[in-house]
Amino acid sequence: MKIEFAPRSVPLQRRLQTASVAQWIFSFLGLAQCCTAAFIGLLFTRFWLVSALYAVWWLIDREKPSKGGRRIQLLRNCVVWRYMRDYFPITLMKTAELDPRQNYLVGFHPHGVLAAGAFLNFCTEASGFSKIFPGITPHLMMLSLWFRIPFFRDYLMSGGLVPSDKESASYVLQKPEGGNLLAIIVGGAQEALDARPGSFTLLLKNRKGFVRLAIQNGTPLVPSFSFGENDLFDQVNNPRGSCLRRIQHFLQQIMGISLPLFHARGIFQYSFGLMPYRRPICTVVGKPIPVQKKFRPSEEEVDQVHQKYLNELSELFEKHKAKYNVPEDCHLEFV
Repeated sequence: MKIEFAPRSVPLQRRLQTASVAQWIFSFLGLAQCCTAAFIGLLFTRFWLVSALYAVWWLIDREKPSKGGRRIQLLRNCVVWRYMRDYFPITLMKTAELDPRQNYLVGFHPHGVLAAGAFLNFCTEASGFSKIFPGITPHLMMLSLWFRIPFFRDYLMSGGLVPSDKESASYVLQKPEGGNLLAIIVGGAQEALDARPGSFTLLLKNRKGFVRLAIQNGTPLVPSFSFGENDLFDQVNNPRGSCLRRIQHFLQQIMGISLPLFHARGIFQYSFGLMPYRRPICTVVGKPIPVQKKFRPSEEEVDQVHQKYLNELSELFEKHKAKYNVPEDCHLEFV
């Protein structure tokens, strides 16, 4: 295989963009393991008191992730995220106003391999979320597993991430003052196994828990689609029913996370590596779908709202796909 190396004359701005994405890839793939190793390792050094004190703090603060977390605006506004935004670039677009007196539940699609659009748009201010949706505070749900890791949990909460469980979701959606947006990547880790360029397959047909949650809290549902999310990485071929896919599903059931075998480009060359391609992402947020509050909705009521959500999401996709070079004959596929 011929390797295409990056030229030496790459402008400093582009180098900084690459560095910002490299640190994000590391934080996604390796920071949790490093935090765990640091916590344990410090116990066997003269700095053992750091881990001991953190353990006490961890015990006192254990409920914080499920109570809305602890965002740090300084980190959300960090210049690193603006460089990451410009690497692709990533943009956020609204199609309707959101009332800051109301809470909202946003379904984010598709997951992609690493959910770059969801992270940058809802966990940082790089795409200007607060200016686009004034008076709205965003929260993004993430696997509860990651909030059990020392130090790493604080890093996650600083961006507005909360655990993906009913308790955490209800806390955000039931805030009486309103002005909160809870984003859920509905397809989850399993959908990442279908993330590849040109794919518009969404794991959504039988996922209705988020709809039931919205009905129970009387929270409007807002569909969103991130154009270009699946174009960032290639993935080893893993069709449904294949041996590789069965292994990936088995590992997901054990660990709770999927393991897509993805690849794209490197830091200093363009031929292979774990760095994403420089391809644009635009997350389009649709209009709210009113939901009537009912503590114990019937299956029929859930199905009715779920179908309406699918229709609104499809309409959003069809209306905007031409702007983002999606072929006319491509449509969303719900599985």
